[in-house]
Formats: sequence, structure tokens, C-alpha cells
Amino acid sequence: MAADLTLLFWPAATIVAYLGCRALYRRWPGWHSSPLLTTPIVLILLAVGLQASYGDYLLGTHWLMAMVGPLTVAFALPIYDQRAVIRRHWLPLAVGVAVGSLIAIATGSVLARLLDLSPELRQSLLPRSVTMPFAMNVSGHVGGLPELTAVFVMITGIVGAALGDLLLKVLPLRSAMARGALFGMGAHGAGVAKAREVGAEEGSVAGLVMILAGLANVAVAPVLIMAFA
Repeated sequence: MAADLTLLFWPAATIVAYLGCRALYRRWPGWHSSPLLTTPIVLILLAVGLQASYGDYLLGTHWLMAMVGPLTVAFALPIYDQRAVIRRHWLPLAVGVAVGSLIAIATGSVLARLLDLSPELRQSLLPRSVTMPFAMNVSGHVGGLPELTAVFVMITGIVGAALGDLLLKVLPLRSAMARGALFGMGAHGAGVAKAREVGAEEGSVAGLVMILAGLANVAVAPVLIMAFA
């Protein structure tokens, strides 16, 4: 495929695939129809059919990666909107984010050692439990591969959102704060979407916890990751 055509084809294919998969999810909601899962599958099948490489895809869609920076800055807006919630519940939020982040990095380290992953793969895996813009930022700073970290983040979100439903049936979580924090800490972006299906307040809390966890991980996760690596 010519370079000029690649610059136009892959961004258009990505957008069309996402919109189509999102429409599919709205018609048949479930973890198996999540756009986070189905969109990459569609694009991979398309790339295989066209015998295109990841380099070809990145050539046309590198601007999507460039949007990660502005997206990270935009996360300041929900924090400002939820400032009253932060003032009222700052202690449980701080403890939950700290403990959740520590457990996520520790379990990732154990998993990486059990699988005997290379140092580069290990550094890419450990930031997986925060939302993608923050995780990719952390991965790049600790020697991981940001693109690979994005895949781990996606898998974590899909699995976390699916397991969240099961945990709500088992755990006695009666408050919207607890239910929302479960999804926001355990499944970041996918968890926020799932929490909004549970309730509006759960969705707001999940989004807040996701962002606070991301900010905390950008600040301290590189130190923790190097300690657990």
C-alpha cells in the first residue's frame, strides 16, 4: 500500500472500526463485545488480510499517540468537578488508591517472574493497572514499551470490568463510593464505563478514582516499579 494511501486509510479504518464496534456494544452489551476488545481484533484481521505491518499502521495513526499528552492534561477537569467529593472522602480515596496501586504493581511483578518475562516485557507489564495515557507515560520512563503497555492496559480493563460484575454479587459493597472505586481502581477506563451502567454516582466515583490512581502512579510508580522489577 502506497505511503500516501496509508496515511489516509488506517486512521479512517480505525475510526470506522471503533464506531461500528461501539454500535455493536450498544446493541449487545457485554465484556465480549466491548470496543476495547473488538476494535483491535477487527484492525488486526484487516492488517493480516492486507499483509500490512505495525509500522504501516503506525505511519498513518501516529497522531493518535500524540493526543495522549493533551488527553492526560484534560483529566484535570473531572478532578475539579469532583473537588467536593475529594474534600469529603479524601482519606478513603487516598488509602484506596495507594493500596490498590501497590497491590497492582506487586501482583504484576509476581506474574512477570512466574512467566520469566524479559526485563523489557516486565517493565511494560507493571504499569498496566492505570488508565492508558498515564500507563504509557510511566512505561516509557521505566524502560518499557508504551505500545505494549497499552495492550496490557486494554486486557486488564476488559478482564477487570467482567470480574467486577461477579465481585459485586459476592462482596457486600452497599455504598456507591465502594462500588465505583472497585471498578475505577481495578479496571480503569473499561471499569468506568461499566460503573456508569451500575449507577451515575458509581460512574463518577470510578472516573475520579481512575484519574487519582493515574496521577499517583505517574508520581511514584516509577520508583515502585524499579523496586519490584
